[in-house]
Amino acid sequence: MTDAPLAGRVALVTGGSRGLGAGIADALANAGADVAINYVRGEAAAAEVAARVRSGGRRALPVRADVSRAAEVDAMFATIRRELGEPLVLVNNAGIMGVRGVGEVNEADFDTHIAVNLKSAFLVTQAALPAMRAARWGRIVMMSSAAAQTGGRVGVHYAASKAGMIGLAHGYAQALAAEGITVNAIAPALISLANDGAATRTLADPGAIPVRRFGRVEECAALTLSALCNGYLTGQTLSLNGGLYMTS
Repeated sequence: MTDAPLAGRVALVTGGSRGLGAGIADALANAGADVAINYVRGEAAAAEVAARVRSGGRRALPVRADVSRAAEVDAMFATIRRELGEPLVLVNNAGIMGVRGVGEVNEADFDTHIAVNLKSAFLVTQAALPAMRAARWGRIVMMSSAAAQTGGRVGVHYAASKAGMIGLAHGYAQALAAEGITVNAIAPALISLANDGAATRTLADPGAIPVRRFGRVEECAALTLSALCNGYLTGQTLSLNGGLYMTS
């Protein structure tokens, strides 16, 4: 891998204004990509990420869109194309996580999580694919969760939405591999974020994780970048969970 393996590429990170998305945007810029930073709330935070990207010599575009709505996705892509060019690198990271017990989760909770976590990944991927297929090159990562594999503690609605992202990744990977487009899913367990440490601790005890700690944003960003830079890796679910769930 060269020092700038994504030089000349345009990348889009949904939910890129904070947390994992912001860390991934930073990693993409360090790898040479120009980065579109999607957000739905948090304009100031998105601007801060964009400023960091630009400080490293790359172009950046904060772009607001509710990516669970097709019309807003279409408008977002029009803006990105006009300002940066076609995004051939995509990280579907936008998502929500509303904790609900089995007896508490309702239809609205389920529908909202499916729309924001899963439908958004479908809509954004569909919008990105024409340019990728024309170029016969594309890199896509779906940010799933260990909850898709273990059930987790957030709730069945969340686990279902994240499991759907894995199915989406595998389906696209199989259909698009011959066209030079790779699609993978990453399934992290709890990642420690600066602004939600207390909330993270309510969901799990780090002592229950074999490595005895939560993951770090930079670790998830590094794995995401590795997947995006590997043209032989496709159709895989990469588990990043400190040994909480072990795959064969």
